[in-house]
Amino acid sequence: MEEITIKDIARMCGVGVSTVSRAINNHPDINPETKEMILSVIKENSYIPNNSARNLKRTDARTIAVLVKGITNPFFNSMIRIMEEEIRKKRYSLVLHHVDFTEDEVDVALELIKEKRLRGIVFLGGYFSHSEEKLKKLHVPFVLSTVGCSPGNMNSELYSTVSVDDEKESSRMVQYLIDCGHKDIAILAAETDDESIGKLRLEGYKRTLERNGIPVRETLIRRMRCDISSYSLENGYAVTKELIESKVPCTAIFAISDMQAIGACRAILEAGMKIPQDYAVAGFDGIEMGGFYTPSLTTIRQPIERLAEETIHLLFEVIAGRKAHQHLTYDAELLERESTGCGVIAG
Repeated sequence: MEEITIKDIARMCGVGVSTVSRAINNHPDINPETKEMILSVIKENSYIPNNSARNLKRTDARTIAVLVKGITNPFFNSMIRIMEEEIRKKRYSLVLHHVDFTEDEVDVALELIKEKRLRGIVFLGGYFSHSEEKLKKLHVPFVLSTVGCSPGNMNSELYSTVSVDDEKESSRMVQYLIDCGHKDIAILAAETDDESIGKLRLEGYKRTLERNGIPVRETLIRRMRCDISSYSLENGYAVTKELIESKVPCTAIFAISDMQAIGACRAILEAGMKIPQDYAVAGFDGIEMGGFYTPSLTTIRQPIERLAEETIHLLFEVIAGRKAHQHLTYDAELLERESTGCGVIAG
């Protein structure tokens, strides 16, 4: 489907382009009935006015958008800083836009393409699953970075991906806890309807328990509270407090983000218990704060610098036509620190 232009709107309404422009800009010099008719046609055709006439005329716009889905996390902050630096090296500008979990990121991107005349897009975080028809509306190259997605539902030739294997890396952490002697391992998991990385990390947890002959117990799958910011310190604290008060047998807690894990540590210490003697705690992401917390946090460290740099490098290669879309997966690193104390099992 061709992109609707202001000329198309003028033709549909039987008026001049200048009249459409006056309606859009709420100019007083226009008949109210004509204005209402024009705005109605604009709405019916999902036309998004371009607020910058200069951008409308330019064909050499040098802007990259980074759309961050849903969660605010120091992990993403670090990636964004690196991406911004890499984009500036190319003499491009960055448009940063946060997308709520309830919003459709492709719809947001389509608006930005018209408003900013983008040359490329990075979708950062969240979960991505759209029809081929919808993806083809994005007439600029885009990369999914650290995004959970269902490649089977989409034509993978239309986009690139850069990430770790969240299910595999989650599995590695759970196996480490099992090898340390733990069997009663709780997971601070995402909400039930979460289809993003939270789902992949939960699948890694379940698969590893089953592979080791350990039953998956629903009482040890502790979901995030929907009334508290997702993947946050507060959520990890609240959910762990509930776990402790439930008195469900448990010797280790695996949080699917470091922020949750640090919140969990606070709840354990506040309850008068020790880490790792009463509860071993492990996280996921590898944020800098985890190494300075007491006790220092055992975690899966994602290669933040490489993920960010390769995302931007690949995007510019596709923009320049030097490469076709690619799907890159990088290994993470398990950092063993004080919060698990391998060999120290609660009894």
